[in-house]
Amino acid sequence: MSSSQHSFREIDERTNLTGSNKFELLLFHLGQAAGAERRELFGINVFKVREILVMPSITKMANSPQHVLGVANIRGQIITVIDLPAVVGCTPTTGTGILLVTEFARTTQAFAVEEVTEIVRLDWKQVLSAEGRGGGLVTSIARIDGDVENTRLAQVLDVEQILQNVMPDQVKFEKEDDQDKLRLPPGTVLLAADDSAMARALIEKGLTSLGLPFIMAKTGKEAWERLQGMAAQAKTEGKQVKDKVALVLTDLEMPEMDGFTLTRNVKADTQYNGIPVVIHSSLTGTTNESLVRGAGADAYIAKFAIDEMAATLRRVLAKS
Repeated sequence: MSSSQHSFREIDERTNLTGSNKFELLLFHLGQAAGAERRELFGINVFKVREILVMPSITKMANSPQHVLGVANIRGQIITVIDLPAVVGCTPTTGTGILLVTEFARTTQAFAVEEVTEIVRLDWKQVLSAEGRGGGLVTSIARIDGDVENTRLAQVLDVEQILQNVMPDQVKFEKEDDQDKLRLPPGTVLLAADDSAMARALIEKGLTSLGLPFIMAKTGKEAWERLQGMAAQAKTEGKQVKDKVALVLTDLEMPEMDGFTLTRNVKADTQYNGIPVVIHSSLTGTTNESLVRGAGADAYIAKFAIDEMAATLRRVLAKS
């Protein structure tokens, strides 16, 4: 990746990866954590990175939140700069000389990092959930090299959680108007999948506020297995799967099986006919939104927009 915005060819190449459960991870260092003997690798999905810059001039803001360095004027846009090493508890050994400008959940922000190392192309099967492994700001662990035993590991950061921690007023995801309650067919539920604990908590609040019964999965693989299990149960009861599952709501970036693959699996199997798939993703921006719409899903919702979710789910459910 160059220091400027992605070229059309790069975008096309990365778009093609989504058809094979693959993605590209930008790797970077943040310094050393207290008591650590080396600098650990961290990563973020390339599709969330708008551009990479040598650290520009930063204007400190009065009374800014902890871990906000200030704002930078980047191509005429005033962007908040977050001190990522401080957020994760690392001390840079060479300073924070690089700025990652990111775009997700229809917001733009920048993260100061120590240095960017490389971009690696991975299969989502090389990525394992970090939940329960002690990393509250990490969604998953990526095995960078092919050798399972002797491989470098990279911590994939939960940037939505970090943004929520640093600037909590930016994320609110529940309906306060009872008139927007939705109804599923009797006996059915909504099956949702997201690998971020913070995102799952917000989604649960949002779906509850909309009056929707749901089952929550932590990965695309878990959601697919739950759906298969419900299909088997429906068959023994002489029912169709859509008598149990009204809609699948899935994130895109998930370990083991991403949302693109989950969507294709559902759409390719005739027993799931009549069950719409809605993608709920932080991969926003014109290119990314066109990409996810091309994955075969029935609709796309940007994280975290409760009004958009209510309107979209209402429209999709009315058609199914």
